[in-house]
Amino acid sequence: MIPKIRRGSRTYGLLAYLYGPGRRDEHTDPHLVASWDGFAPDPGRDPEATLARLARALDLRVVQAGDRAPAQHVWHCSVRTAPGDRHLSDAEWGEVAGRLVRATRLAPEGDPDGCRWVAVRHADDHIHIVATMVRGDLRRPRMSYDFKRAQAECRRIEKEWGLRRLNPGDGTGAKNPTSAERFKAERTGRDRTPRETLREAVRRAVAGAATEEEFFTQLHEAGLRVNKRLAPSGDVLGYSVALPGDRNRDGEPIWFSGSKLAPDLSLPRIRRRLEAAPLRAEADGRPRGSETETTAPHRPRPAQARRDAVQAAEHAADVLGANDDAGAAQLVGIGELLDGLAQTAPSSTRRELAEAARAFERATRSHVRAEQADYRALRSAARGIIRAGSALGRGEDGGTTAMLLSTLALVAIAAARWHSARHHAQQAAASREAAAHLRVAYQAAAHAPMKALREQGRSLPAPVREDHAARIRAALPDRAARMSGEPGWDALLATLDQAERAGHDSAALLERAVGMRELATAENANYVLVWRLRHLAGLPAHPNPPRRNRAAGSHTSRPRSEHSASLRRTPPVQPTPASSSHRPTRR
Repeated sequence: MIPKIRRGSRTYGLLAYLYGPGRRDEHTDPHLVASWDGFAPDPGRDPEATLARLARALDLRVVQAGDRAPAQHVWHCSVRTAPGDRHLSDAEWGEVAGRLVRATRLAPEGDPDGCRWVAVRHADDHIHIVATMVRGDLRRPRMSYDFKRAQAECRRIEKEWGLRRLNPGDGTGAKNPTSAERFKAERTGRDRTPRETLREAVRRAVAGAATEEEFFTQLHEAGLRVNKRLAPSGDVLGYSVALPGDRNRDGEPIWFSGSKLAPDLSLPRIRRRLEAAPLRAEADGRPRGSETETTAPHRPRPAQARRDAVQAAEHAADVLGANDDAGAAQLVGIGELLDGLAQTAPSSTRRELAEAARAFERATRSHVRAEQADYRALRSAARGIIRAGSALGRGEDGGTTAMLLSTLALVAIAAARWHSARHHAQQAAASREAAAHLRVAYQAAAHAPMKALREQGRSLPAPVREDHAARIRAALPDRAARMSGEPGWDALLATLDQAERAGHDSAALLERAVGMRELATAENANYVLVWRLRHLAGLPAHPNPPRRNRAAGSHTSRPRSEHSASLRRTPPVQPTPASSSHRPTRR
């Protein structure tokens, strides 16, 4: 059950809309289901009642108060049941309205001087409560935190009546588009409202930005209208953005300030983010995305940028797993990383990554502040991904994308657990939703490399397969039996074999991968271990076709006693190409 509260100044105008046909004839049988005294005139059911008469009755105390009445004296609350809920009767909706006006202190229980109000129903799934905010004693009602009180009462009603229970908010969510904005988007053929489109564009401009000037450059390059609010000194105090072609009835652009898009997109909040995790701008001073930059020697490749991001994401999982307040900053960095991935994703994963970024946006905001937390690694990773440009959905680009998505799905689950521990219900739900989208994107990105790895694993000699399986059983005695029957088992055997042939101690490497956080939350531990091992060992994310791995020769490994000690203090050895004809033999 979702309440939405607005303030206004025209009682008659609002009633005319509620009792009218609606913008698209969606209003059917408008009528009262409850009122302050149970005897308010109902223009929908009483042929002698009129809108003017009902408006005069509601405004009586406002007129009596005169100049003491607030300019915005109309309190309007729409209450809607969730999709799938049963239809409530008029009597039930009347009870909902009465409970909400009492909970918000418009008309406290047993108070004869409560505000006047009515509840209008013109659809099966919602009502509109209209109240005038002057009491019978001509004082204003004490209505602090009316939205939170209405939310809390709706949660109680859901529990008592067996309705779908929604997550309570904490006041940190972005403002939802109004009905008028949604109807306008539909009329103009837009999939999303300008508010939502601008919010996403601004978030993407912030992702990986090194300076405020770079942020504004990105807004312009995204095709947005940008209006800076300047002080007499010329300093920028704030900004607003508008979509080209989005105009009001007077032909003027419709501007949205950053704070109206989301609480963390105001200019002061963006500045704090840039200062908290500063990044070094390019030495040549060229902005991101410029034509000349594409030939810059320091521009990373998409595959390498994604490999670099894996390490930062794994660190974020460690911080979130520690369950302290430093996790709040890591969530902001993960949000930027997802925004960077969504901008550069191949077509096979673009839609799901965009949905994951939109969902996780809610998880980045809460009342928890970690002022000293450093998340520059994540911001730098996001910047690297954006600077590297669009990635291909195949080859090493596709493989490293799968490697990163596997990690990010676990990070999203860690974020959900971090928020749940602090009773952030909406943020936890958003994290789980992002994880679901990331898993779908992962399946698309991992299909080709996993197929090749499975075939390589099946082609291994039986003694070699058993040797690697024994190592897995030793590292994961409680899960190995189940893992052997799950998808990805052959790919895991192939990865262990390739790591060993590249000079690593596969047992020590596996122990290190198993010891990393969030493995227990993985839907398929085989896939997670494949990507962890390939990252730790520096193996290609997309292996060569299996037929090139069947050259003559057997397998070998370095003595484990020698390599185990060096594994943690030396960087991964670059793998020997699988197609080499000088493959060492197993002793």
